[in-house]
Amino acid sequence: MDCNSCKEKKKAAEPVPYIAHESAMARQERTNKRLWIVVIILIAALILSNAAWIYRESRFETVVTTTQDVQQDTEGGGTNNFVGGDAYGTSESENNDNETPSP
Repeated sequence: MDCNSCKEKKKAAEPVPYIAHESAMARQERTNKRLWIVVIILIAALILSNAAWIYRESRFETVVTTTQDVQQDTEGGGTNNFVGGDAYGTSESENNDNETPSP
């Protein structure tokens, strides 16, 4: 077989019979229909799962309350360094209760 006859065969493709084309198109239509059904089911599952998470999270109330009692025991109104928080600085008065300090 030489290259010229090979190229001529590739140029002139054999025609496909009509019945073979119709059967392939029918198979493809059935496949497309099944794929659309799968896509619709997956979208519905996504919406339902998101709705379930939103419902679950809305059942809880997030309340953040932090109460801490800190006592200062320094002489001469020193600084308050509170371990466990992020507030560092000097005290406004010698006693946080605004009472007069006992001698």
